[in-house]
Amino acid sequence: MDNDLSWGEFERVEMRVGTIMTVSDFPEARKPAFQLQIDFGEEIGVRKTSAQITKKYDRTELVGKQVVAVVNFPKKQIANFMSECLVLGAVDGDAVTLLSPDLPVKNGLRIG
Repeated sequence: MDNDLSWGEFERVEMRVGTIMTVSDFPEARKPAFQLQIDFGEEIGVRKTSAQITKKYDRTELVGKQVVAVVNFPKKQIANFMSECLVLGAVDGDAVTLLSPDLPVKNGLRIG
């Protein structure tokens, strides 16, 4: 089975940098998670998502952190919450390490 993406398929995935503005507990989620509001800049605005990142991150350290997320997936219902983007991270079992730029960049910049 061929799993290679075409360049055109890759270009359709909109990965953008955003800054986490708020972090809330998400007790209704099946697995431990936070609800995040992320600012992707003027063009995209603020999007909300949930993320199973409670193993490696504390709520207070996440506010102000820049992360990479896919912003052009369809919205997804998770328990009683509507997720509007997908935060990217390296997954090791149930521990997730967020992907983020190593230097501050403008919110909304596209990853490519």
